[in-house]
Amino acid sequence: MTKIAVVEGDGIGHEVIPVARSVLELLHPEFDFFPVEVGYGMWERTGCPCADKEIRELREADAILFGAITTPPMKDYQSVVLRIRKALDLYANLRPVKGDGFDIMIVRENTEGLYSGIEETGPDRATTLRVVSRHGTERIVRTAIRLAQERVGLLTIGHKANVIKSDVFFRDICLAEARAGGIAYNDKFIDALSLDILQHPKNYSVVVTTNMFGDILSDVASYLVGGLGLVPSANIGDHYALFEPVHGSAPDIAGKNIANPIAAIRSAGMLLDYVGDKAGAVRVESAIETVLDRGFMTRDLGGSAGTREFGNAVLNVLQQRA
Repeated sequence: MTKIAVVEGDGIGHEVIPVARSVLELLHPEFDFFPVEVGYGMWERTGCPCADKEIRELREADAILFGAITTPPMKDYQSVVLRIRKALDLYANLRPVKGDGFDIMIVRENTEGLYSGIEETGPDRATTLRVVSRHGTERIVRTAIRLAQERVGLLTIGHKANVIKSDVFFRDICLAEARAGGIAYNDKFIDALSLDILQHPKNYSVVVTTNMFGDILSDVASYLVGGLGLVPSANIGDHYALFEPVHGSAPDIAGKNIANPIAAIRSAGMLLDYVGDKAGAVRVESAIETVLDRGFMTRDLGGSAGTREFGNAVLNVLQQRA
C-alpha cells in the first residue's frame, strides 16, 4: 500500500493541503494517508518545530504532501524545510513553469549553496558559508541532463561566475557534464537570465542552478503563469520525495478561505507522477485547466472563488470524468 505523509504546515497550508489531499483521495482511495505535524505552530506549542520523531515518520512514507512552513526571523530558530531536505537528502528541487507556448523546468540544487545552514552571528558581523561541492553539483546537473534528454530540449546553466568563484566551480562542472551528455546547452549569468526568461520564455526548456539562485529564479518565472499560487514543486532524492507549493505560508490571508489551492493541487499531481500514476497526474492538470477555462478563479486571478470552492470544482470535474 502506498503511504502518503500529509504535512499541513502553517498558515494557508491548513487550507490548501486538505484540498490537495482530497484530490489524491478521490483518485486513490486505497492510499494510506497519515498526518505529520511540523512547523512554527508546533514550535509555539512544544518549543521544537521538528524533532527526530517527525523525521522518522516522514521516512516511513512513499511520498510526502507538504504545506508551507513559517520561518520566523529568529537566530535560534532552525528552518524546518532545510532540516527535512538535508535529513532526507532531497537534493533536486524541480519547479515546473508551464504556460502558453512554453514549458520550463527549473532544476535547483537543494541541499547546499547559501542554504548550507553553516552560519555564525556575532555582535558586528553575521556570516553564511556558501557551499558548492563537486558531489552536489554533479548529481544536480545529471538530474537536469536527464530531464533535458527526455524533453529533447536545451539545458541552460544559470550562474554568476563573473563575480563568484564558487560559481566558476559550479559552471565548469556543469559544462563538462553537459558536453559528456551530448545535449544542447548554454550558460547565462543569473541576473540576465532572470530578465530573459520573462521576455523570451519559449527559449527555455530546462534550467539548472544553485540553491538560492534557483529559489529566486522560480519565483521570478512564476510571473509568467499568474503568480506563486499556481506553481508546484517536487523535492526528490534517491530514496525519498516531498511535494509542496512554491508559495509561503501567507499568514496575512490564513483562515480567510481566499488562498489559491492550485499550486498545492499541482504538487499532488507531481506526487502522482512520482508514484507511477502518470495518467492521474494528467487528469489533475486537465481538471484544473477546465475549471479555469470556465472562468472560475480565486481572487488572486481576478475571480471570487474561495479555496474550498475552487477545490470542490476541481473534484467535481474529476468525478464527472471518472
